[in-house]
Amino acid sequence: MASFQPLINKESNNPRMDELVKLLTTLVSVSGLSGYEADITRLIGDEWKSLVDEISVSKVGSIQALKYGQGKSPRSSVMVAAHLDAIGLMVSQVTDGFLRMTTIGGIDPKILPGTPVLVHGRKLLPGVIVQVPAHLMTNDQITKSLNFESLLVDTGLLAGEVNRLVEVGDLISFNTKPTDLGGGYFSGHSLDNRVSVAALTEFLRELQQNSHAWDVWALASVQEELNFLGAATSTFSLEPDLAIILDVTFGKGPGSEGWQTFEMGKAPTIGLGSDIHPVLHDKFVQLAEKLNFPCEIEPMPASSGTEAMAVQVSRSGIPTMVIGIPIRYMHTPVEMVSMKDIHMAARLVTEFVRSLDEEVMAQLVWPD
Repeated sequence: MASFQPLINKESNNPRMDELVKLLTTLVSVSGLSGYEADITRLIGDEWKSLVDEISVSKVGSIQALKYGQGKSPRSSVMVAAHLDAIGLMVSQVTDGFLRMTTIGGIDPKILPGTPVLVHGRKLLPGVIVQVPAHLMTNDQITKSLNFESLLVDTGLLAGEVNRLVEVGDLISFNTKPTDLGGGYFSGHSLDNRVSVAALTEFLRELQQNSHAWDVWALASVQEELNFLGAATSTFSLEPDLAIILDVTFGKGPGSEGWQTFEMGKAPTIGLGSDIHPVLHDKFVQLAEKLNFPCEIEPMPASSGTEAMAVQVSRSGIPTMVIGIPIRYMHTPVEMVSMKDIHMAARLVTEFVRSLDEEVMAQLVWPD
C-alpha cells in the first residue's frame, strides 16, 4: 500500500482543505445541544443524502446512513460512528431581566465570563455571560471559587421584555465565531464532536471513489455528552459486525503536555484499552505504519470516555476501535483543531474499511 501524502497547510490554497473548512464552519454554525439535536440532525442528513444508498433517523434522533458494499451477499457490516451533540446551557431562573443557568454536559464555570451566547427563547436572543466586576467584589468574593451562582446572562433587554421572551428551560448555546486560523488550524465552539462528524463526512466522500466489500453504516449519534443514548440504541438496532468510534482527544498545549495529551497537526490517535478489541488495535497500528501516518497510541486503561463504552457491550459484544482527533481547550467555547488531523482520520478509516474481507471476523479472537 502506497504511503499517503496528507493535505498540506491552509496557506497552500488546497481546494480540498478549503472544502473541509467550509464543512466544519457549517457544522459548528448550527445548534445541537445534547438532547436537542434536531437542527444539526437535519443539516447532516442533507449533507449525507448524496453520499449513501439509504438514510434514516432513529427513534431517538440519530442519523443512520447505509452504503452498500460490493462483496457477495450476505455481507458483513462495519459501523463508523461520531456523536453530533454538543455541550451547552439551560435557563434555570429569570431574575430582574437577567438569566441564571445550569449546564447540559460538562462545563467549567471559570471559562464562561465574557462568552457570547444565543438564548433560544421565543426568538433567538444574543447575550453575554457576565459576573460582577472584580473591583466591586469583596475580598471574600474575589478569593472564592467561581461557580454558576456567580454568573448571569445579560441580553441587554429590559426585564419586562426578557420575561416575555424567555422562560425556564430555554436553551443557551455558545455564540463564539468559528475562525479559520493560520497554519491549517480552526477554532470555535462544539468542535467536540463536530470535527469527528466532519471526518465521518469526509470518509463517506472518500468511499465514493473507493470500492469496499463490506456494507458501511455511518452513524451520527445523539446525547453522547449525557448518556450514550444514540450509540447504544443504534448499535443494538443495526447489529454491525465491527465498530469504529471517531471522537476527539486532548491536544498538547501550554499546561497540558503529559502522557494524556497528543500532538496536533501530526495524525489521529489509535486507542488502546478496555473498550477496544486488541486485534483491531493491532490492525490499525499496522495500517498506520503502511500509510506512513505517525499515529500515537492513546492509552485508555479504565475506559475510553467515548461511545465505545456502550457500543462494545451491545447484544453479544461488538469488536470496537476508537480513533481520536486531538483538540485543545476541550469543553470550552474556543476549542481548536488541526484540519490535517480531521483529514488523516478520515483517510485512515477509509483505508481500513477498504481492507475488510471475508477472513477478518475469523481473526478477531481475543488473545489468550
